[in-house]
Amino acid sequence: MALTAVPGGLLLGFLDFVWIKWVPYPFAELGNSTATWAVAAFAFGWWLRSGPVRAALGAAVLLVVAVPSYYLTATLLQGDDLAVLWAPTSLLWMAFGVLAGIVFGTGGTWARLPGPRRIVGTALPAAVFFEEAARFASRPGAAWNVAIDVALGVLAVVLVGRSNRQRALALAVAVPVAAVIFVGFALAAGF
Repeated sequence: MALTAVPGGLLLGFLDFVWIKWVPYPFAELGNSTATWAVAAFAFGWWLRSGPVRAALGAAVLLVVAVPSYYLTATLLQGDDLAVLWAPTSLLWMAFGVLAGIVFGTGGTWARLPGPRRIVGTALPAAVFFEEAARFASRPGAAWNVAIDVALGVLAVVLVGRSNRQRALALAVAVPVAAVIFVGFALAAGF
């Protein structure tokens, strides 16, 4: 697990910064996207093919390592101050990484299990993209971002779901889960 989580986190942070630096808008937004990072944790759990506990821990490590990797890449490529690595906002993003890693890493394993957990697991990537689309919807000129996030949410369900019935149920579950995530972000922003 550590043999993939740590290098994966280093790669995620590096690629994320490079993506937002050189990919044109609106696709550049995907690099600095909480949804993209959450789906990376989901993918880790999906491909790890072990139990939910190992997937959750590994995905949390992946996201925690990605934060300083992102800021270190910013330091190397554009001369940002190295102190940002241990700044309060970096530590906050690492804490969010632990939470997202646990939830989405576990969701990645659930998407492979039989029963209702498979539906919830399959719904998680769509939910996080739908939530991000809802946040973009309130910004002027962000229609492309909304469309991209919704399309990626649907695509994730199509790729992860194993049947049309499962995909339909996952999309139905994704909407209220997205609302919960939206409220969570709103509450976190208020602190």
